[in-house]
Amino acid sequence: MSEVKLTAETRTEFGKGAARRIRRANQVPGVLYGHGSQPLHLSLPGHDLLLALRTPNVLISLDIDGKSTELAIPKAVQRDPLKGFLEHVDLQLVQRGEKVTVEIPVHAEGELAPGGNLLEHVLNALPVETEATHIPESLTVSVEGLAAGASILAKDIPLPKGTTLAVEEDTVVLQVLAAQAEEPAAEGAEGEQAAEV
Repeated sequence: MSEVKLTAETRTEFGKGAARRIRRANQVPGVLYGHGSQPLHLSLPGHDLLLALRTPNVLISLDIDGKSTELAIPKAVQRDPLKGFLEHVDLQLVQRGEKVTVEIPVHAEGELAPGGNLLEHVLNALPVETEATHIPESLTVSVEGLAAGASILAKDIPLPKGTTLAVEEDTVVLQVLAAQAEEPAAEGAEGEQAAEV
């Protein structure tokens, strides 16, 4: 996993008015917390942060006021519900070698058994515990040839070395649903005839 370097400035103004001023300057208000330290209120570069957050569980190297560098991962991101721009971000301090619990997106590959069955993602992301500097971007599992009624459990998904499940092994992640039978077309025709009588 690659690190994304961002510059951050500490902020001393709080509240809605201050947050609006920060956003007007193309910055995003954020909070950095963890390891028992006092939360640190930051302003982060909006565009660079948006690009960084395209990678799930991205590792961010923060240059704070040009004085210190900290490693962090995003824990909560608030977006404007209509326009989608970033409103606020919570970042968690991490250290090299430290284990963290994160959710990794699960991707299915392969073709289901013939019959028009549907693949349901019960969990879109799998909670795992892994080293903060080696968080996998995604997990891939094969659904090749699975028929209706088949399930893939958390324990069935191959994990990279050093990564362990943070959910019960028997948690259903994916399941194959039987194709729904279509309503017979004759029913509609009979209804039309009855209306004509």
